[in-house]
Amino acid sequence: MNTKLKPQSAPLDPQEEAIRSLYLESLHLVERLHRRLLDVIKDEFDRKGRSDVNAIQALLLFNIGNAELTAGELRSRGYYLGSNVSYNVKKLVDLGFINHQRSRVDRRSVRISLTDAGQEIAETVAKLYERHIGSIQKVGGIGTDEFTQMNKLLQRLDRFWNDQILYRL
Repeated sequence: MNTKLKPQSAPLDPQEEAIRSLYLESLHLVERLHRRLLDVIKDEFDRKGRSDVNAIQALLLFNIGNAELTAGELRSRGYYLGSNVSYNVKKLVDLGFINHQRSRVDRRSVRISLTDAGQEIAETVAKLYERHIGSIQKVGGIGTDEFTQMNKLLQRLDRFWNDQILYRL
């Protein structure tokens, strides 16, 4: 991310400049962390010799879990960097990881759920996360207080961005 770019406006005071620098660094970290999560998931499947799904598809399957939902609901549950959710859902149906059927109430809507094979992929991701949970405090030095603070801050940033969209601020 280019933190050198500045809009053509009045010079920022030192406080605004500090916020600008930290905000841009945070944006960069959020992007990088999501890409790194995908790398971690890909590495797990590589270790298991599984090349039938990619990291985005495994994350989609994990986020479906035991639920039955629409592609739109799935899209709102997570961010799938650089991917087309509809394309990946179709691919996962073709590969036999997802069941799909038209809603009885609204025939335009398609409900999706995991097959046994899809459940196996979702469980692999869940086990990966459980391993992380077992060691993140000891190895990563991140405990409940840090996660609580980080989650509160990320929720506030999420609300701020939502307000930017909703109220066109």
